[in-house]
Amino acid sequence: MGDKVRFTSSRKLDHLRICAEEDVECGDAGFGDIRFVHNALPECDMNKIDLSARFLGRTVSSPLFISAMTGGHPGTKDVNARLARAAEQYGIGMGVGSQRAALENENLADTFAIVRDEAPHAFLVANIGVVQLRDHGIEWAEKAVGMIGADALAVHLNFLQEAIQPEGDHNAAGCFAAIEELCRDFKTPVIVKETGCGISAATAKKCWGVGVRAIDIGGWGGTSWAAVESVRAEKSDSEKERALGILGQDLSGWGIPTVVSLAEVLATGSPVIASGGVRSGLDIAKGLAFGADLCGMALPLLKPAMESDEALARTIEAIHRELTVAMFLTGSAKVTDLRKAPFLLTGRTRQMIGKDDAARVRR
Repeated sequence: MGDKVRFTSSRKLDHLRICAEEDVECGDAGFGDIRFVHNALPECDMNKIDLSARFLGRTVSSPLFISAMTGGHPGTKDVNARLARAAEQYGIGMGVGSQRAALENENLADTFAIVRDEAPHAFLVANIGVVQLRDHGIEWAEKAVGMIGADALAVHLNFLQEAIQPEGDHNAAGCFAAIEELCRDFKTPVIVKETGCGISAATAKKCWGVGVRAIDIGGWGGTSWAAVESVRAEKSDSEKERALGILGQDLSGWGIPTVVSLAEVLATGSPVIASGGVRSGLDIAKGLAFGADLCGMALPLLKPAMESDEALARTIEAIHRELTVAMFLTGSAKVTDLRKAPFLLTGRTRQMIGKDDAARVRR
């Protein structure tokens, strides 16, 4: 195995450890600025509330989506297996972390393939970086999908992270053309996914225009990959890498807050996964009310997934319980009813997107 391949794999374990052990959240996703109007006469039975949702032609049992977290190192296999078992148990969708390491070294493929073994019926999303797509083309996309028997492929955009990684890919030229070519020639649905900086209306329009089937906004306000890379750099013996760590700290506030990005993208098309700072069942309810189809979570599920199946199950059930109560108190018997639930938009989020724009994007 070459040095570059080994480095890619070890970096995956670094990321997992840092996210689990360090404070790497930054900013305000905007969910606190959405306040539901309480329905004192909800006229529905809380015990019969239906959490099922539709996404890319599939029915899932809940709008909770297990966002991309890990894979690509032997030490990550058990976590992916645990997440996959939860996806199967609860009938929810799941995305895997970047498959680059396993595409570079097939000996690591089992750290991803385990998810289909453990979740034979779940909606699974493969994951490849847009730079790797540009450099390796549809062949790598097909291998990523085949590795986990995926139902869709996420092409992730992470140029802030790349910009402050000492080993990062700093050339973004040709990436959009690679997405366009993939959508033209690929049979599997393509999802474009940001990783913490959000997606604007202009970028979303370009993506819909070339045939992207869904967008995962990955907004600012949750896990900051600038902060993650900053922690990595601080532990380096290299003065140059430590300087990049300071750059990461300075740019940790860069990005479009999740709710603002959600408004921007929904104004251009759908379906949309709201992710980035989603931390509770109430946040999921707010994202759905705003117009999202699914809401993605990573960090809140990571620590319990590293602990045990039981801990992860308790976390998911608590999230579902809170979502169910929020639906009940807005009189929403099913997920689509949430899109009609009245809410107040306040604070900085209202200033950034405007009340009229918020009302316009709701479906």
